[in-house]
Amino acid sequence: MGPARKPNVCQRLSRRALGFFSSDAGVVQRTNLGILRALVCQESTKFKNVWTTHSKSPIAYERGRIYFDNYRCCVSSVALEPRKLYEMPKCSKSEKIEDALLWECPVGELLPNPSDYKSSLIALTAHNWLLRISATTGKVLEKIYLASYCKFRYLSWDTPQEVIAVKSAQNKSSALARQAGIQQPVLLYLAVFHVLPFSLIGILEINKKIFGNVTDATLSHGILIVMYSSGLVRLYSFQAITEQFMQQKLDLGCACRWGGTTGTVGEAPFGIPCNIKITDAPSPLFEVSSLENAFQIGGHPWHYIITPNKKKQKGVFHICALKDNSLAKNGIQEMECCSLESDWIYFHPDASGRIIHVGPNQVKVLKLNEVENNSAQHQISEDFVILANRENKTFKIVDYEDELDLLSVVAVTQIDAEGKAHLDFHCNEYGTLLKSIPLVESWDVTYNHEVYFDRDLVLHIEQKPSRVFSCYVYQMVCDPGEEKETTNRS
Repeated sequence: MGPARKPNVCQRLSRRALGFFSSDAGVVQRTNLGILRALVCQESTKFKNVWTTHSKSPIAYERGRIYFDNYRCCVSSVALEPRKLYEMPKCSKSEKIEDALLWECPVGELLPNPSDYKSSLIALTAHNWLLRISATTGKVLEKIYLASYCKFRYLSWDTPQEVIAVKSAQNKSSALARQAGIQQPVLLYLAVFHVLPFSLIGILEINKKIFGNVTDATLSHGILIVMYSSGLVRLYSFQAITEQFMQQKLDLGCACRWGGTTGTVGEAPFGIPCNIKITDAPSPLFEVSSLENAFQIGGHPWHYIITPNKKKQKGVFHICALKDNSLAKNGIQEMECCSLESDWIYFHPDASGRIIHVGPNQVKVLKLNEVENNSAQHQISEDFVILANRENKTFKIVDYEDELDLLSVVAVTQIDAEGKAHLDFHCNEYGTLLKSIPLVESWDVTYNHEVYFDRDLVLHIEQKPSRVFSCYVYQMVCDPGEEKETTNRS
């Protein structure tokens, strides 16, 4: 059976005006988004290219804001035509922003300052300052000096909108140091903070003596993930490490004596000492070997996805239970793909526990179910499949718009220097094609592309050779023919 018939837009607007809602505060928002989804997907709605720009530096997009010149210039994409929100003063190369995250106020929390309730950009500069910048004015609201003993370069969420991890560049031994037999014990550092107000959890060092030849490490949801060149991935409890190996608790803005020097934590030149130093190998929570360290956790109950650690297994994915490493029934997934068009797989971001497997000419949405008469084992089955309707149609990008509950799929229909592509909207529940939007710019498959679908906005960022970046903005409009007819009548 197909989906139940829902009220049309006119009926929804009438019900909203009359207040036909339950006491649930979220019903009005969900109803509004349902109306917007209906408008986005109706046949007469078009998406028009309203703005195109080019840049010599990378272009970034976050929740209705387009960032240029290393986040120095911010343009709002919400207006009918994108407009500049702010432009920060020019700065030296050492002061430029290396990485940034958009922070949005959590619901229901009491915050110390009125400005804290507005969105902020958490930014990391090249000279190791961590900044909180107003997302609407570009004014610096808070600043923390990290350290001088390493070069911090990357920002990521440990817990989204709550805890951030600032990762240093990896410390690699120089040729002269290796010839002299000098070891570089510390491979990288992770600085971890609660956000708004900023408070320090600690700075952790990943050293070779304890962890061995680490290629990378990161934090995610309180788990320290350590990766090795052999393909091994190990998971540790960051909380357990902090409780066992923190040398001294440090508070931002407070005086501190460390290594014979006194200073204020988070202020230059003292910065923040590395206060979590592991002296004994901690016990891992879990470890697994996977080709190119590819490893993901998700599903209900918890499962993980790996590729067996052999080159000939590239493109083969194993889905296993986290509790006992058992392979799910039908848990080996692979597609017949040519070497130039590889496939990829990941847990669905809608928290449904499903899995998305994307190949050149099909998108499979898989689900986990209990095996009949055996609740201890799970099996993989197809929820739905999206197929390319022509031989020369290739899927390139698959994303999920959470507010409208739509899958957006970029399909390339002509592969050459003047390639053509369009963006398709599919029902996230059934996979039904609801809308197709042609992209007017050419699509060269040899370039790097990012496509964002955000409510009534489509944004395409491409990187051409010689570091030329282009940004194409599309906005939802009524049918151009109807618009012209209305203008003539006026």
